[in-house]
Amino acid sequence: MYALFEGKKQIGSPFPTEKEVWEAALIEGLVTDVPVADEEGGQILPRGYRVARLDEGSGPRREPPRRIS
Repeated sequence: MYALFEGKKQIGSPFPTEKEVWEAALIEGLVTDVPVADEEGGQILPRGYRVARLDEGSGPRREPPRRIS
């Protein structure tokens, strides 16, 4: 899962892909263009914003399934 951050604070909902986070940021008017893999771009998000992968432990904790013996 990926999300948009302002500093260390997550803003907005998490998305399964980084692309979906960029699309949401584009819709919200935070970016002027979505980066393309083969092009080197400059600062696209406003200063202090970033797209990052969420730590696996940051979401709701799920208990592992119990073993049936």
